[in-house]
Amino acid sequence: MADLNGLNTEMDAGNLFEEKIVSDRKIGTIRVMTPVKDDGTRDESRKMIFVGEAQIMTHMGALPINFEIPAETLAEAVKGYGAAAKQGVEDTLKKLEDLREQAAHRIVTPGSEGFQVPPAQGGNGSGLVGL
Repeated sequence: MADLNGLNTEMDAGNLFEEKIVSDRKIGTIRVMTPVKDDGTRDESRKMIFVGEAQIMTHMGALPINFEIPAETLAEAVKGYGAAAKQGVEDTLKKLEDLREQAAHRIVTPGSEGFQVPPAQGGNGSGLVGL
């Protein structure tokens, strides 16, 4: 069983948001994050946040992409969705390429994660053919 003693499970009462989902059912979804106080009333001292959602198809299946849309209103977020989505996809693809490059340059040594001994190829169990 996992040790949960060090896990912080306290919510931040000063950073609460109410969430509403808006979609055109064709291209994507916008999550409207409205700041609220801990009594549920609108917190006018903080700005609304608009988070766009899209997916791209990869050889491994659909990859969800989330991105913030710079906007003050829902109408601005809808208008800015396309540009923000393109930037979100570009940023995600760059991160994936960076991760791929890091993995390709990683040196694997015995005892490190990812190290595997290749299966034996010989008939005598030593892994050496002809002995």
